[in-house]
Amino acid sequence: MFNIERWQEIFEAIAKNKLRTFLTGISVASGIFILVILLGAGKGLQNGIEKQFENDAEGIIEIWSNTTTKEYKGLNPGRIIQFRNSDYDLPVKKFDDQIDRKSSTNITWGASVTYGKEAGSYQYRGVSPDYLSIENGTVIEGRFINDNDLKNNEKVVAIGLKVKQDLFKDGKAIGKEVLVNGINFKVVGVFTDPSGEREETRLYMPVTTIQRAYGAGDKINGMMFVLNKKANYDEALAQSKNFTNSVKELLKSKNIIAPNDDSAIGVYNSVEDAKQFYDLNLYIRLFFWWVGICTIIAGVVGVSNIMLIIVKERTKEIGIRKALGASPVSIIGMILHESIFITTIAGFVGLLASLLLLEFVGPMVQSEFFRNPEVDFSVALTTLVLLVFAGAMAGFFPAYRAAKIKPIVALRDE
Repeated sequence: MFNIERWQEIFEAIAKNKLRTFLTGISVASGIFILVILLGAGKGLQNGIEKQFENDAEGIIEIWSNTTTKEYKGLNPGRIIQFRNSDYDLPVKKFDDQIDRKSSTNITWGASVTYGKEAGSYQYRGVSPDYLSIENGTVIEGRFINDNDLKNNEKVVAIGLKVKQDLFKDGKAIGKEVLVNGINFKVVGVFTDPSGEREETRLYMPVTTIQRAYGAGDKINGMMFVLNKKANYDEALAQSKNFTNSVKELLKSKNIIAPNDDSAIGVYNSVEDAKQFYDLNLYIRLFFWWVGICTIIAGVVGVSNIMLIIVKERTKEIGIRKALGASPVSIIGMILHESIFITTIAGFVGLLASLLLLEFVGPMVQSEFFRNPEVDFSVALTTLVLLVFAGAMAGFFPAYRAAKIKPIVALRDE
């Protein structure tokens, strides 16, 4: 039990060893400070990575055509595979029960877009109505491409916010017509994209209109799918792998591609990529924990060392206490109290400083892959409790050594 006399003894002991106590406190405080900051940084990286994956719909799968690299059925390698509407219809019909959203794409880079005296070079894409939600874009004016536009080959276009700012100086775009590579399209919507300005320099039109207006026939560049959500990551990963493998087999068979030619059809599976990012994030956090814990251990060792010095300097005092009847338990308690006091105060100062830094400075540090660094308060508190326990253990061995000192030996100490 702590009492007034014991508190006085603790403060007197600390006062006699001001410099050592101060340096040990700094070591302990910096240990927990660094650990909490590193944990906050790890959380900031995790938040940044998760934000990046929010920029695209969960479970997005993109498939595009490449060039064959192997001979097959008398056809030489080096053939350029061209997807068509029928290639897109094949997986749509077969896996309709697994697909949540879908879109075929026909992409043209560097198109000339004109409105009045304003002109620019932008990318335009022929897409389906689900496309914007797959990219996680948001319509801020008007609407996006719909099924009626697709069915009737309507000459309508949804433009990115940057395109609107470049071409429409009066700020009004809805209902006006822009000239895209010599063909008029009516602006029906304006959208933003969380990925940034690059995506907002695009124009989206119905894929059927693009094919007819620019003589593309039934050609498409690729296709995008979002599968139905699963209960957990492992199920989602298994589903996406089965889907991509099955679709590749279908497309290889239709386009006469060797079954072992893995280069002819390109696939991007965000579920697999997400696993890699989350694994990387786990490794980073484990590294941060390791560095922080090593720093705390260094502080605890410092506490142990200063307790050894204090015991050495107070050997005579301990001998007198024992000669007057002090029990070994009371001697151990005396040393432990000092050890716990130093560790608790230093740990609390380090914890408070780190939490304040994360609270006030953290929100100011924002980047593409790092945002809102934070630490769960329960984790921080648990860390402090463990630190105090470690401090008690660090003080126990010097205390146990002091309790074993025989009074006669202690009184002879110089």
